[in-house]
Amino acid sequence: MGSLFRSEEMTLCQLFLQSEAAYACVSELGELGLVQFRDLNPDVNAFQRKFVNEVRRCDEMERKLRYLEKEIKKDGIPMLDTGESPEAPQPREMIDLEATFEKLENELREVNQNAEALKRNFLELTELKHILRKTQVFFDEPQAAIASNVPNMSRNRYLQMADSHREEEQVNLLGEEGIRAGGAGAQGQNLKLGFVAGVILRERLPAFERMLWRACRGNVFLRQAMIESALEDPSNGDKVYKSVFIIFFQGDQLKTRVKKICEGFRATLYPCPEAPTDRREMAMGVMTRIEDLNTVLGQTQDHRHRVLVAAAKNLKNWFVKVRKIKAIYHTLNLFNLDVTQKCLIAECWVPLLDIETIQIALRRGTERSGSSVPPILNRMETFEDPPTYNRTNKFTNAFQALINAYGVASYREMNPAPYTIITFPFLFAVMFGDLGHGAIMALFGLWMVLKEKPLAAKKTDNEIWNIFFGGRYIIFLMGVFSMYTGFVYNDIFSKSLNVFGSSWSINYNTSTVMSNKALQLNPASQDYSGIPYPIGLDPVWQVAENKIIFLNAYKMKISIIFGVIHMLFGVFVGLFNHRYFKNKLAIYCEFIPQVIFLVFLFFYMTVMMFMKWTKYSADSEDEKFTAGCAPSILITFINMVLFKSVDHDTGVCSPFMFAGQQGLQKFLVIIALLCVPWMLLAKPIMIMRSRKEAAHQPMAPYSNENGDAETGLNQQNATQDGAVQQGAGGGAGHGHDNEEMSEIFIHQGIHTIEYVLGSVSHTASYLRLWALSLAHAQLAEVLWNMVLKNGLQQGGWIGGIALWAIFGFWAVLTVGILVLMEGLSAFLHTLRLHWVEFQSKFYAGLGYAFTPFSFEVILDTSSSSTEE
Repeated sequence: MGSLFRSEEMTLCQLFLQSEAAYACVSELGELGLVQFRDLNPDVNAFQRKFVNEVRRCDEMERKLRYLEKEIKKDGIPMLDTGESPEAPQPREMIDLEATFEKLENELREVNQNAEALKRNFLELTELKHILRKTQVFFDEPQAAIASNVPNMSRNRYLQMADSHREEEQVNLLGEEGIRAGGAGAQGQNLKLGFVAGVILRERLPAFERMLWRACRGNVFLRQAMIESALEDPSNGDKVYKSVFIIFFQGDQLKTRVKKICEGFRATLYPCPEAPTDRREMAMGVMTRIEDLNTVLGQTQDHRHRVLVAAAKNLKNWFVKVRKIKAIYHTLNLFNLDVTQKCLIAECWVPLLDIETIQIALRRGTERSGSSVPPILNRMETFEDPPTYNRTNKFTNAFQALINAYGVASYREMNPAPYTIITFPFLFAVMFGDLGHGAIMALFGLWMVLKEKPLAAKKTDNEIWNIFFGGRYIIFLMGVFSMYTGFVYNDIFSKSLNVFGSSWSINYNTSTVMSNKALQLNPASQDYSGIPYPIGLDPVWQVAENKIIFLNAYKMKISIIFGVIHMLFGVFVGLFNHRYFKNKLAIYCEFIPQVIFLVFLFFYMTVMMFMKWTKYSADSEDEKFTAGCAPSILITFINMVLFKSVDHDTGVCSPFMFAGQQGLQKFLVIIALLCVPWMLLAKPIMIMRSRKEAAHQPMAPYSNENGDAETGLNQQNATQDGAVQQGAGGGAGHGHDNEEMSEIFIHQGIHTIEYVLGSVSHTASYLRLWALSLAHAQLAEVLWNMVLKNGLQQGGWIGGIALWAIFGFWAVLTVGILVLMEGLSAFLHTLRLHWVEFQSKFYAGLGYAFTPFSFEVILDTSSSSTEE
């Protein structure tokens, strides 16, 4: 847990690995996930690195596995996922894996090609079967009748599709010639007609028919019939609908034209005998071949299914192995080769506490590889800023993610995450305080926590669900804290609970209460028992006319109190940063004036709130301390800041709460104002003086005997470091030794103005706690009065049915608006209070995250990208 409060100590190490043992050692480090390697070949192209061929082989294997996965999913075969992560195979096993994948891919492609060819033959035979069946009706008509109908039908159809008057005149001429030819044929001429038969997609049929009649000038006769059942396209497996057609024509010229049109519309033509006996024999042969094809297709599908089922059992493990191999070789490409070409050199960031664990993993990898040369891990000195590494678990990870979304902490800077675990759900609950709504949220979070493993196993690409599940512990805590604040507010679905009995009593009879609307309860009389409600608000406030006035004053004051305490806590967290980095200048020139400014102005205001609550009451014996004489905190604070004198002779009531208050307030404001130039000038002046002293300080002579000269030099360096090593915003030690003095003055001026003005605006910003709490309570009350209250006013069985329907509507609105929308609003406002009002007091957030080489992270990223 130590690294949760402050990031882990990191060190830069140099790693020497024998070439034969490098693969196994990197594999062990990947399983460990505690080493971040640096790229020692930044200027080398990715295609020119040593292990680029191995990476390409892994890419090819991954491509084959994706092909197998696609075919397995197409058939709906479940893939076995044991949840275990097999170790990375040895390099020599890559050849076996490649051979296995190559064999599976070739076999599956061959099966698919054979199946596609068989399905294509099956489709052709099925279409031919439909042609022989549908065209039987066409051939049953007498040929002379067809010949006589050709011109008449052609004329009628062509007239319907004519686009202009000119085309209609051409049709009339053609029709007249056809009628004469038809009449001559009816008188005894033997008209010999040719025909073609085939199938075409149903949606292409209207355009096909239109083109046919126009291109052939109406001298063809088309008959078509739909195929009722859908046919399977062998190329993609889609269902298509087709129609059978037969075209009668006369002459070879029209035959050539008709065939070209059929080819243009991708219609399939089939041979169709003219004699009925020939068609019958062909149909019987087609049915026999279809039955044989069905048998072969079934066997082919069974073989394909067996191949895919066998592959599905190992597919997940194969993916893991290939991705681990690829990650190892990609990492090895970051290493350097020594001059002997027998040793690989790497540089890496590692946590200081885990060096021994890493060395054990390296020895284990060396033993696996059979190498006799042990690896060497040396610590290196560096001036680079190390990465930031905070150890987290499944509970703290979500809170750490909230902090990292604002900015990764600087190295060894105080981490706000552990404090956020408490302050975040609490400030959320101040705005969302409702016992009923908090219970809904807590139960939802508790369900996700209890069902954590099965829900995590069901990986989904639903982004909203993933956000909810990732923040399950935050949601649970926000719900529990909201139940607590709802109990304090005595608010459950806009109603109150009378658990301990009200401290107020009504001394009037029923008729007086019902007839007189101007009656009020007087806390100074016997209406109030004198003993307050044990926890939270008295339930009598739920029916009070001045409930909103009272709650406004109450919630507004506690918002300011929580805000000032929260900001003060942030300033004191900054003190731990200054002490850790031994930044005494920041303590004296930033922390102390910041605390004085905040305490003397805003914390004093919160103290006055507590004094007002304790000193003034309705049953006070001293008339000066009755409720009517209580001064306004806001007016008092404004007068204090503006140095406005207040007349003491204002009758019985005094504008001051204690003797000497006006003088004390003037003193506090003067000291607070003096802190502004203190913050503005003290630090730059001290840095400037230390630079001058360092420039004029003589160098001590070198001595080998007693080391006095070396001691003097170290003291000089320590003086310079203590003067110039300052952190931005009170954070980690980012030195100003390379900055110009003008830049330091400007930087400090910006920092001072930001803090002074921010103290005012941030204090006012905490009033959102009051505003959102009031809005949430009023919205819940409006929803109750406008929806559910109507269902409770009807009696009988009709009222029961109405209450059931109205309650469902009220429940949907409650969950959708008050829990989800209001919860999201309160969450965002709480996030802003932490990011801006709290963290700005001490958090720089200028670091970069520690990203170790970890198989777990790589596999999670790969699986999520594959699912997307």
